Amino acid sequence: MYGLAVNLYDLIVDRLRGMGEIIPRLVMRFVMGWEFFEAGWEKLHGENWFSHIQADFPVPFNVIPASFSWTIATWFELIGAIMLWLGLATRFFAFSLLVLTFVATAAVHWPDMWTMWTDLLKGYSVSDKGFGNYKLPALFAVMLIPLVFNGAGKLSLDHLIRSLLGKPEPGGSLDAFGIGLGVVVIGIPFLFLMPGFGIAVVLVGAAVGGYGLVKGNALAGLRS
Repeated sequence: MYGLAVNLYDLIVDRLRGMGEIIPRLVMRFVMGWEFFEAGWEKLHGENWFSHIQADFPVPFNVIPASFSWTIATWFELIGAIMLWLGLATRFFAFSLLVLTFVATAAVHWPDMWTMWTDLLKGYSVSDKGFGNYKLPALFAVMLIPLVFNGAGKLSLDHLIRSLLGKPEPGGSLDAFGIGLGVVVIGIPFLFLMPGFGIAVVLVGAAVGGYGLVKGNALAGLRS
């Protein structure tokens, strides 16, 4: 009886994992695509208000002309949304939109001043009550990060192209190089929101990843 229950559980989990290659990432791509397309469409047909918050943008966007930043944001949101829907170059566009989200958070949604983590937590809200309102951008980041790391899933042009080329998606390896790379990927967006923290995270990730690249078998796998 126990063995039958375990086998039944494994059967269900196996099928759920199979559908997990399709459904969750498809939903994330659709929702994020809609959110960013809507934002980009409003910018395309709206008035540039970036000039009013130029000083609030992180480096280097605080010195780049507001019109240029507006154009970058508009077209990255529109094109990135379409690419998420198609599942084409998904990791690149998901990461680009992740960085854009952190830049927008720093300029618009982040509290002007905070001294303790408890102050910062007050800004985890949809409406700004004087402590910022970064809840929605945080949720966007939570949905974009899996697309950066795991890709678009099987129902995508990325998967179709790899299938046609006879190059299936790599299964995934967890070693020092992979850990360091992942830490760097997480740290880069923070460079625009919390620069000191972002630099520390990137440096740690680079050190771990560099060690893994030199001491591990990543280079051997690249040459094979």
